[in-house]
Amino acid sequence: MSDSIAKPVSAWRCFGGQVKRFRHRSDVLDCDMTFGVFLPPQAESHPVPALWWLSGLTCTDENFMHKAGAQRLAAQLGLAIVCPDTSPRGTDLPGEHDDWDFGSGAGFYLNATQAPWSQHYQMYDYVTRELPALAEAILPLDGRKSVSGHSMGGHGALVCALREPELWHSVSAFSPICHPSDCPWGIKAFSHYLGEDRNDWAQWDATHLISKLPPERQLPLLIDQGTDDEFLGDQLKPATLEQTCIAHHHPHEINLREGYDHSYYFVASFIDEHLRHHAEALDLIA
Repeated sequence: MSDSIAKPVSAWRCFGGQVKRFRHRSDVLDCDMTFGVFLPPQAESHPVPALWWLSGLTCTDENFMHKAGAQRLAAQLGLAIVCPDTSPRGTDLPGEHDDWDFGSGAGFYLNATQAPWSQHYQMYDYVTRELPALAEAILPLDGRKSVSGHSMGGHGALVCALREPELWHSVSAFSPICHPSDCPWGIKAFSHYLGEDRNDWAQWDATHLISKLPPERQLPLLIDQGTDDEFLGDQLKPATLEQTCIAHHHPHEINLREGYDHSYYFVASFIDEHLRHHAEALDLIA
């Protein structure tokens, strides 16, 4: 592997496989980026499919690897996990680091159109185009991909699967921001990244995208949501998404988990069900 493509940062043995981190120069984001990957033991003998995990506000590429406890089952299934970062890094745009829910750590997995954000904040193209091409060039990945995520990353996973379902075998999400055009987090981010015309927001909103997707392009949605999530009422809006799925006959499973909150304790409690969901779609289990 050429260091000009990606530089290894660290590596740890884990359940017979490896957790690795890499740093590379992103042309799409015009900055240096870091990503993490878990390679199961099967990857030592042949290429394997990958679950792409998109993390939430304030997170980096490391949160899922450290907190979700996914490696044990992923090793048994022969499933790689790739974790991108959540925003461009090191760009130091005006106001980029002022708020925890916008800018640094809060890229929202969209392609910004407004200056100064449009120079760097092209996270959709990064996680669907540039980084998959890089990862598949340097790692034993076979090109089969599924996508999942948490909170802002759950929004990102849904948007990726609804915009271009042909890129993915399956999709799931934990506590996703389901209707960002109509919640404080989304309105704040979309106004800055995309401008004030709400017509431009619809292509980055899962609830709107469902209403435009023809039946032959639908991927079933698997969503888990805690009932004690402090952001459930005003930010996440899964009921709005569910109503839209029903109205447009989009296959979906939304599990309300009694007593669970928005934390990685919640993600860790149900990550195995999501891994098996993706493994089945990737033909790793019958």
